[in-house]
Amino acid sequence: MKPEPVQPFDWERIFIHEFPWTYLGEVAFRTVFMFLVVLAALTVSGKREVRQLSIYELVLLIGLGSAAGDPMFYHDVPLASAVVVFLVIMGCYKLATYISDRNKTVRTLLEGKPVYVIEDGCILTENFDQEDLGLEELFSDLRVEGIEHLGQVRTAILEPNGQLSLFTFKENDIRPGLPILPNELKRHSESIPQPGDYACCACGHVKTFSASVDHSSCQRCKKTKWVKAVK
Repeated sequence: MKPEPVQPFDWERIFIHEFPWTYLGEVAFRTVFMFLVVLAALTVSGKREVRQLSIYELVLLIGLGSAAGDPMFYHDVPLASAVVVFLVIMGCYKLATYISDRNKTVRTLLEGKPVYVIEDGCILTENFDQEDLGLEELFSDLRVEGIEHLGQVRTAILEPNGQLSLFTFKENDIRPGLPILPNELKRHSESIPQPGDYACCACGHVKTFSASVDHSSCQRCKKTKWVKAVK
């Protein structure tokens, strides 16, 4: 059976289609449910996915983008449903931010808290492993800030919005550290070919070797890859 042609500017179809007006209550329920699902998914996915936006703002953008887009080109998606979705999403956003601003437990659960990832030129592996952050990503962020090796870094803090706050040593206090430039990192080895300062490739701990050795484990993280420390 051939479908009936779409009648342009059929206001009943545009605003409600064939659904009863009570269907808008179901739309509101679906919106609240999906708001919570998206919020939970983004919370689990890790703060690095939410750079420069709060998790609530990202959920808001996802929800409003979908609600605004579908009615634009699907003739069977009524505008009234989209309006209800907009209103409910905005209400959920306002409520979530209100609760978060006044409840530290909720704020920490959903947004996380600042995490120290580097102190005194060494990676805090016990904190680092808890975050959705890889070494290459960390080194990339540091290079963007003009850092060449970890001996320059006094403290680095991963903020709840996924950005990295960086505090460096004064020039006179810079010590030998793990090089983070890609070409220098490639020169790592499990053996120590000659005496000198070497940095653990996993945590940045610097050890002074007085003689060459075939194999050595880092006393901080027990890893075995080393690279010549730079200053």
